[in-house]
Amino acid sequence: MTATPSDRAADALAAASLAGVRPVPFWLDDPARPAAEAALTGDEHCGLLVVGGGYSGLWTALIAKERDPGLDVVLIEGSETGWAASGRNGGFCAASLTHGLGNGIARWPGEIRRLEELGAANLDAIEESVGRYGIDCDFERTGAIDVATEPYQVAELAAAYDEARRYGIEGLELLDAGAVRAEVDSPRFLGGLLDRRGTAMLHPAKLVWGLKRACLERGVRIYENTRGLELAAERSGPRMAVRTPYGRIFADRVALGTNVFPSLVKRVRPYTVPVYDYALTTEPLTDAQLAAIGWRGRQGLGDSANQFHYFRLTADRRVLWGGYDAIYPFGGRLSAELDHRPETYLKLARHFFRYFPQLEGVRFSHAWGGAIDTCSRFSAFFGTAHGGRVAYAAGYTGLGVGASRFGAEVMLDLLAGSRTERTELEMVRTKPLPFPPEPVAWAGIGLTKWSLARADADAGRRNLWLRTMDRLGLGFDS
Repeated sequence: MTATPSDRAADALAAASLAGVRPVPFWLDDPARPAAEAALTGDEHCGLLVVGGGYSGLWTALIAKERDPGLDVVLIEGSETGWAASGRNGGFCAASLTHGLGNGIARWPGEIRRLEELGAANLDAIEESVGRYGIDCDFERTGAIDVATEPYQVAELAAAYDEARRYGIEGLELLDAGAVRAEVDSPRFLGGLLDRRGTAMLHPAKLVWGLKRACLERGVRIYENTRGLELAAERSGPRMAVRTPYGRIFADRVALGTNVFPSLVKRVRPYTVPVYDYALTTEPLTDAQLAAIGWRGRQGLGDSANQFHYFRLTADRRVLWGGYDAIYPFGGRLSAELDHRPETYLKLARHFFRYFPQLEGVRFSHAWGGAIDTCSRFSAFFGTAHGGRVAYAAGYTGLGVGASRFGAEVMLDLLAGSRTERTELEMVRTKPLPFPPEPVAWAGIGLTKWSLARADADAGRRNLWLRTMDRLGLGFDS
């Protein structure tokens, strides 16, 4: 298809906006970034070993010390705390434990009200911890809006609102085009579904660094640049042993918060695949630019397509604009080379100016990507190994900023052998379907992505492949 003059002009505008972009995550590009802790050399012994220095691991270590201040806790991180997904995400801290209400109703209708209550309590606990530990992470309880950009999506949001009410879920507001544009003004917005309390915006890297400081202050020993290489039961005793590049750690219990990285429990690996997601941030908006789009409530937003965008304002009034492309590398390959994708940056910039033409001339300051630990049900799963001495949580599929704290509580409950309200949940007791081996996974994910794009172009109508995947409980989210 031949490009029209308007297409060429849009491409030129998008390319010009990226002229000075820095290929680094905005959140991590901070001179206040704390220095790394020393690597482990030699042998260590502890009551609880936490593997992984993102949200999942840090919440686990901190809550373990809150439950038992005398517990000896060690945390190891293969690079630096927060360098992966926990420092690269959009900073949407959602109450939902189920990757959105619709996904939760589809999978666990009988316990969705309780899951929503537990998720709200978990978000409240995050807010309380941020205050109690003095974590300066720009935490704002702004809420979020799902926006419709096509007529069929208006009907879908209305149906989602009605379904929530049928299940007794309150606090949502259905917005028409005028109401949503009064909140954030884009000519593409045709309607919205507003949740005023269910999402907070925050600076994700500052949350990591604050949790790290809180852990250190409570006696957690943290070793960075210390990758867990192998997990096994100790030969001469009941403890677990984890081998690292320069030493070993012997622990009574082990919590695995490695998420997208290959689990030390090998049977868990088929349940997740890495999906690369990308984002841009603009330069700080001027008063006039911000006035042109409104956004006085500073809510987080996401559009309602299968291939969707998410966007929010930072504390210094940049627009973070991400999503849409979801890139699965053949074989589930993890590589720093995949953290950047110029063709996706250009696509995101083009889309940005379609949504906000009043911001023409704005430049992007940062561009980056990172891998999301995706599972087929879009929400975390849990389990134990080695007779209950090892617990794991993984598969958050992009909404782990808030849910990872809940996952930490679940892992600690499982390691304690406790029957709690959390461990009795069907969501906790069951697992998603694993992904098939290659090349089937590559072909299936590719067909799903093609089908999702086709549905977006065909008023949301799902083809036979997507309907079959729905019936099987399988998915692939952009």
